[in-house]
Order: sequence, then structure tokens, then C-alpha cells
Amino acid sequence: MPALARWTLRHKRLVTGFWVVVTIAAFAAIGPAGKSLSQQFSVPGREGFEANQQIAKIYGSGGDVAPLVPVVQLPKGTTVDSPGVRSELAAALAHVSNALPKARIASYASTGDRSFVSADGRTTFALVYIPARGGVDQGQPEARLAQKALAGVTVRGASVRVTGLDALRATGNDTGGTGTGVLIGTLLAALGALLVLAFVFRSFTAVIPLLMAVVAIPTTFLLIWPLATVTSVSVIVQFLVALIGLGIAIDYALLIVVRWREERQQPGITNDQAVLNAMQHAGSAVVFSGTTVGISLLALLAVPIPALRSIGIAGLLIALVSVAVGVTLLPVVLATVGPKVDWPRNQRDARPSRAWSSWARLVVRHRWLAAAVSLSILGALVVAASTIQFGNPRASSLAQQGQARIALDNLNDSGIGSGPLSPFDALVKTGDAPSISKTFATVEGVRAAVAPPDWRRDGTALVTVIPTEDGNSPAGRATLDRLRAVAVDGDVAIGGEAAQGADFLDAVYSNFPLLILLISAATFLLLARAFRSLILPLKAVLLNLLSVAAAWGLLVLVFQHGFGSGIWGIEATRAINVEMPIVVFAFLFGISMDYQVFIISRMREAYDRTRSTPTAVVDGIGRTGRLVTSAALILGLAFVAFS
Repeated sequence: MPALARWTLRHKRLVTGFWVVVTIAAFAAIGPAGKSLSQQFSVPGREGFEANQQIAKIYGSGGDVAPLVPVVQLPKGTTVDSPGVRSELAAALAHVSNALPKARIASYASTGDRSFVSADGRTTFALVYIPARGGVDQGQPEARLAQKALAGVTVRGASVRVTGLDALRATGNDTGGTGTGVLIGTLLAALGALLVLAFVFRSFTAVIPLLMAVVAIPTTFLLIWPLATVTSVSVIVQFLVALIGLGIAIDYALLIVVRWREERQQPGITNDQAVLNAMQHAGSAVVFSGTTVGISLLALLAVPIPALRSIGIAGLLIALVSVAVGVTLLPVVLATVGPKVDWPRNQRDARPSRAWSSWARLVVRHRWLAAAVSLSILGALVVAASTIQFGNPRASSLAQQGQARIALDNLNDSGIGSGPLSPFDALVKTGDAPSISKTFATVEGVRAAVAPPDWRRDGTALVTVIPTEDGNSPAGRATLDRLRAVAVDGDVAIGGEAAQGADFLDAVYSNFPLLILLISAATFLLLARAFRSLILPLKAVLLNLLSVAAAWGLLVLVFQHGFGSGIWGIEATRAINVEMPIVVFAFLFGISMDYQVFIISRMREAYDRTRSTPTAVVDGIGRTGRLVTSAALILGLAFVAFS
């Protein structure tokens, strides 16, 4: 690191020119890079995904898009068997056909199948399969079209309301576009970061870490662009690059700038020497920190899901670019304009923080009590994490009001339940569809199985299986397993949005424990080299795993079980999105390891100087407590801005 720092200081113009050219090209590449990102979400080689691909190709609708579900609850004293009701239902659904001409619709009106009717005959629903969009919004535009088409339409005076997963998501979810969301989120997060940096530095130096993020984030898009032309890169990486870039690029620059200001205040030290000293200590910590982030993201690269792999690639790139900017461009900025913007001078960086030093001494004096309290809290959260249920959120948590929620409540109140919102779609390649439908109808957990006569094409047929429970719930996945057990191999492939979600869950988490073990081992070896110790890296890895599990526990308590979820105005989801825990692990393990590296590096430095562990702990916390807390606050504000 000292050699690299000396080289950059000797070649200031070359380094500056390189980054200026790269940054200009990077800003120009943001637009094309964003357009090259993929909105497809695939689970290659899995039955659900492959079946959905064939269904979408042959029938032009359905597949991994859950159906829209028009619902009508007739007035008391009226049932679907009342004279004229069936024809009125057909006329109402004709409005949907006109609005969505490519949709595939099945209902009691078109089939006469009582599976579409509640036990008392008053509530009936239809399944409207729309063309697969493959985008992050899936069928939300179509849901709005269907709702508009049925606005004011009644059957015997009862309104026909449209529900469904996309209809519920569409309620109050008009964001104005992904690109706009990225821009607004980035600007809000940058403003929050600037406020924190101004508080930390109390000088114009606050703009320097933000400048490093301005360089690192577009540069990452410049690197993603060619990748997106040869492989699938998820559109979600736009948010993650901006989000994580604002966090770690600023964090790394913050660590180096704070150390530079501290070194400048030492007697007899020139500015160039202060830069070299800062890079020798803080720069080395940044390199190790960035490497640990990269290692943790290997968890996503090893997952056989293209979208998650692309998230891992993007996170890895932003970490590497942030390190490169921090150890090349930042020293040049500090050596040239740094002293000029460091006004007014703040002498706090020359000495440990009194508040954080006092806290560290308190913990050292009462170490066993501190350990017991912290481990008790973390342990309780880990216990909560052990109750995690993977799956998409329950339909009832997607919207709390509106026509789609009223229709869902009608289904639940009538005894039909939310099964029609996430059915399983069986593609019958050979065999008798009505016979297969009857077999599926006898399977435990199945409310009904329907095979509309007009769902025949290219020698295939479709059978829609409606479960008694939400298809994305654990009970729904158990029903899926039973359906696949009775399906004839090679003749029937079961797909649908819920089936693809179940396959995603199996693909992601079947080898997850092994991935955690390998990543922990690699991180341990790296930190053993950095800290010249075996106990320190073991402690760091174990506590990081504990903190990740505790974070999972907090997610479970708030979202799955609903403790405090009223703050967001939602009901308990009863499940955690299947992709969330592994993404949380990948980023949290790396970023929290960053903070441990920052703190322990400073403790190690103090220990080498004093040979006293208590003194090293107090000095390390005293000098890095404010820094690490500020860095975490900046990242937290970035998450708040994007949320």
C-alpha cells in the first residue's frame, strides 16, 4: 500500500486524467447500461420454470404471471343458478376480453364448472390469464385495464371487482418508472449522506467522500454495460449499485479522510506524508474490507439463479471499484485540494472521542455483563430467525384497502379462500386432460381442478389446480409436492407463479449452508493474514454470522409475524420473500465485516504500540466508534431513501 500511494502521488496528473475520462464515459454509459438490463426472472432447469416457458410460448398467456381474478358476490337471495345470472356474468367478462384481447379466461359462465362458485352459490370468480410480461411490474398494467373495464359493471346489482396478486400490488403502487425511482432515491440518499458527513467533519471536507461515490457509482455501470450484452443482468442492480455504492464508497473514503486529518495534526508532518501514513493504515484496511465484501458476494455467484448472480456481480463490482477509487484517486485529491477544503480545521480527529472511549472503558470494566446482555438480545433474535417461513407474502399483506382487497375479502368470507390467486397450471403434453383433472381434484390440499375445453392447443391441454391454501405458502408448496407425485412423468409438467417460486426456493437454499461454510472459511483466511492472528478472525466471522442471523430474526418478527408492521400499514406477511435472506446475508456479512476490520485494525495498531489489550480496545473504539457509527448511518439513510 505505501508503494501504491507513493506511485499515485508521483503521477497525480495521470491518475486524475484517467479517472476524469472514465467518469465522463461512465455518465454517458448510465442510460445505455440501464436499457441493456434484463427484466426476466428465470430458474433454469426447474420444472416450474420450464413448464411456464412452454405455457407462455404455446398459449401466449399465463406461465409465471399469476391470473387476475374478477369476483362478484351476489345479493342475498340470489345465486349463480338464478335465472339470467350466468348470462350477466358472461356479459361482464366480455368487457375484460375486449380490454385484454389476448387474455385466456375461464369462469362458471364459460364452463358451468361449480369449482368457480362458493358453497352457498352467491360468490363466483373467474381466472384471467394475461400474456407474460417478464418485467418487475409483471401484470400490473393489465390489472388496471381489467379494473377499468369492469368499473360500474354489475351482476344483479353486485359490483364485479378484480383481485389477484398483480391487482393487489397495483393498488397505490404507481411509482412513475424505475429510472425515476433510481434517480430520486440516489439524490435523497446523497443528501442524507452529506448531512452526516457535514456533522462528522464540520468542514468542507465532507464533500470529498461524496465525490468518491459520484465517481464509483457511474464507473460500475460502465463495467456492467458490456456484461449485460453477453449475459443476463437483472434490472434490480440499478438500485443496488446506487444503494451499496453510496454506502461503501463513502465508507471507504470516510475512513481514509478521517485518518488523513488525524495524521495532518501530528507535529512536523507534511501533507504528502500524512497522505502516505493514512494510506498505509486506513488504505490497507479498505483493501481488506473490500475483499471481504467481494468474498461474501460469492454466495450469490454460486446460486443457479441468473437474477441473483447478476446482483452478486454488481455488488462485487461496486466493492472493487470503490476500493480502486479510494486507493488511487482519493490520495491525489487529499494531496492537492485536500488542505484547501479542510476548512474550518477540526481538531477532534487528533484525539480519541471522549464519549466512545468512556463507553469502551465501561464495557471493558463490565465485560461479562455486556457480553451476557448483548448475547441474550442477539440470541433471542436468532431464535426468532429459526421460525422463518420462505415464500411470497400472503395476498392479504399486499393491499389493505381498495377494490382488489374487497374482492379478496369476499373470496375469504365465502369459504373459497385465496387459492385462486396463486393456482398451479399443469401442462398436459399427452393424456386425457379431464381424467388428469379428476385425479388432481382428489389430492389433499386441492380445492378444485378445472380443464376448460377451449384450453387445447398444439396437442397439449391445460389443467388449472386451485389449492385450498395460498400456493406460495408452506401448505401450498406441500400440495405442489403431492401433485407432482401423482403426475405422470414426461406427460404432465406443473408450472404457475407459485410453482416457479417453490423451485426458486429449492434452487437457492438447497446448498446454502455449504455456501455459508465456504465463505466463512475464505473470510477467516483473509482476516488471519490481515490481523496476524487466529482468534481475532474467528471472533469476527462468528459474530458476523450471529449478526446476520439476528437480522433475519428481526425481519421475521416485523414482517412475518407482524410485530410493529403497522408502522408500514401492512398485515403480517406470514412469509419472507425467498430471495431476501440470501441477499441480506451476502451484503450484510460483507458490510458488517467492513466495520469489524476498521475497528480491529485500529485496535491491532494500538496493541502493537502499547502491548495492552484493554488499552488497545479503548483506543480502538475511541478512534473508530464515531467513524463506524457515521458510516452505518449513511448506509441506513441510503436504504431509507430508496425504501
